[in-house]
Amino acid sequence: MKIKGLQKLTLLDFPGHTACTVFLPGCNFRCPFCHNASLVCDIDEDEIPEEEFFDFLEKRKGLLDGVCVTGGEPTLQPDLKQFIYKIKKMGYLVKLDTNGYNPTVLEDILENNLCDYVAMDIKSSPENYNKVSAVENFDFEKIRQSINLLKSHDIDYEFRTTVVEELHNEKDFESIGKLLSGEEKYFLQSFVDSGDCIESGYTAASKEMMINYLEIVKEYVPNTQIRGI
Repeated sequence: MKIKGLQKLTLLDFPGHTACTVFLPGCNFRCPFCHNASLVCDIDEDEIPEEEFFDFLEKRKGLLDGVCVTGGEPTLQPDLKQFIYKIKKMGYLVKLDTNGYNPTVLEDILENNLCDYVAMDIKSSPENYNKVSAVENFDFEKIRQSINLLKSHDIDYEFRTTVVEELHNEKDFESIGKLLSGEEKYFLQSFVDSGDCIESGYTAASKEMMINYLEIVKEYVPNTQIRGI
């Protein structure tokens, strides 16, 4: 497994658990506001040996509950299933972050009960996905398929959108609300410029606008919350 980074402790990324976060390189999107540009673009630099990562997990048994597997886009890694299996075999819970554009891999992981929690990004409304993801000829049905997979499996999950002033508007959140309609957990996250974005010039929406978007979405997804303000 190619490993680009390791956050040894997080109390926020895996709801209800102490965890570490492992960062896997590569992505099939090029969202201009992405705050992990080095994970997306510099995928062959500064890798952490896999055995070093598992040595770390061995030493943290009893101290950590779980492992957050994130990216980039983890489902691009051909050995993701085996990687997660090794983590689970050590007794850890696993949370997977995904953009949902690889539903075949997601389904395989869900069918084999390899994850305990999935966080799926909803980049924008169906109408604006190609612009926000910077993918030509975007196939939105893959996103819809991943949404339905999570809804149909007995697993804890959430949907989330990073809100960017220059890329999102009220119509987007009206459309997202209709898309996700139901009792799912959905979070609006405030954009933060990490200094490692693919492009510069993007800003967070105001607190007032975030609350406005929240009220729009809650008409369809009552369990919608805001993170980051």
